Amino acid sequence: MKQGYNIVKLTISRKLLFGYLIMALLTVLASTYALWNLRNLHQVAYQITNRDFLVVETCKSMRDSLLAQEGAEKKYFVFKDPSLVEIFRASSQEFKAGLEKLKKINSAGSLRIINNNIEILHDRYDVLFHNEISLVKEGRIAEALNISDTESKQVIDEIASKLKNIQRKSDEAINDDMKMIAKQGGNAIKMTIGISLFSLILGITLALAITRSIAKPIKRLQKATGLIAEGKLDYQIEIDRKDEIGDLAEDFANMTQRLKILEAMNLDASPLTGLPGNLAIENRIKELLSAKQKFSLCQVDLDNFKPFADKYGYAWGSEVIKEVADILKENVGKNINNEVFIGHIGGDDFVVIAEPVRAQEICRKLVEDFAKRIWKYYDVKDAEQGYIMGHDRQGTMRKFPLITISVASVTDDGSRFGSPLDMAMTVAELKEYAKSLPGSNYVTEEDVGQSNYKNNEHRNGV
Repeated sequence: MKQGYNIVKLTISRKLLFGYLIMALLTVLASTYALWNLRNLHQVAYQITNRDFLVVETCKSMRDSLLAQEGAEKKYFVFKDPSLVEIFRASSQEFKAGLEKLKKINSAGSLRIINNNIEILHDRYDVLFHNEISLVKEGRIAEALNISDTESKQVIDEIASKLKNIQRKSDEAINDDMKMIAKQGGNAIKMTIGISLFSLILGITLALAITRSIAKPIKRLQKATGLIAEGKLDYQIEIDRKDEIGDLAEDFANMTQRLKILEAMNLDASPLTGLPGNLAIENRIKELLSAKQKFSLCQVDLDNFKPFADKYGYAWGSEVIKEVADILKENVGKNINNEVFIGHIGGDDFVVIAEPVRAQEICRKLVEDFAKRIWKYYDVKDAEQGYIMGHDRQGTMRKFPLITISVASVTDDGSRFGSPLDMAMTVAELKEYAKSLPGSNYVTEEDVGQSNYKNNEHRNGV
């Protein structure tokens, strides 16, 4: 009997030992599998944020540079201005810098795109433009125009098509990665729950620990992944952890924020200037008012623009609007949308939001530069006589001055205005006063006084 007891005891011990070994193995497998999936998800999320988004943004920047080159090329035939050649070259360098960035991304992370000889095509475009310059200097304008309308246009269209294809492939890569994240998250949940349920039979304590520490946050991440994939970008992931799950949740939050920003900019940005529109402007003002941060809101408006557009056409008027945007971008430099925010309300209205001293510098420089650069948009006769003939709102033919620019500025630190609308109404009222003054003007509340604009003689005019 003793021997039999020992055999039974050993058998139970072996079963227990085997059970504990299985439980330990399952625990190790569950943890390893979960961490492996978390690592993969983390890498994919990081890849989306630091690769595919960069490709999309770089392609957009390259297309803008290509459009700037094309614009300089077309204007050169009209003005034959050497500065347009410099603009063409500068835009060419920006395009090549973007291409180098794409190459760097490609070499760093197995980028799923093909450059398709874009560099060769772009070099060909540069050569064609210089040929056009030589022909223009020789007086062979017809031949130069023929090259521009045939070979150059074909090269530009092909480059733009290839950039669009690269951007499309990157968008598809983002969608594929998002679907893969959702799929991997779902598989991780199913496997983790299955292993946890089996482990529950052998050890309830360890099973609960696994379920609480891994399954719950993964469920949240899976839900977030599914919602984000459906386009619901307002979903908040509430996971506060200092481990891989916390890092993944943070990456998801950052990725979602980036998607929201890109989506908002895409929908709200001006198609003419590419600058943020009304929604982004309102959000920026609201953000600074809430932060109690001192800043100036400047509204920019063109005077006598409608008569100009009526005479020269709205396509040429659009070039003037883009000129204002270009001047602002040049004056702001690399600090755009960081220290300085530039927005396009629509039509010929812009806003500048910045620290007061910086805002004043930008606006004064805008008034100065605009006065120097507006002349090239007029016929020589109109520019020399200083006015154009056009019909007013009553249909009467009369003289209209050349386009000038009016800029009004209001400053606050969150203590005066309760909302962006209140501040916008104040600066709009001040702008109307600026427009009533002759020539181009930059006006602040300190210049004219808040109570009676017309009684104050201090203003800055050009």
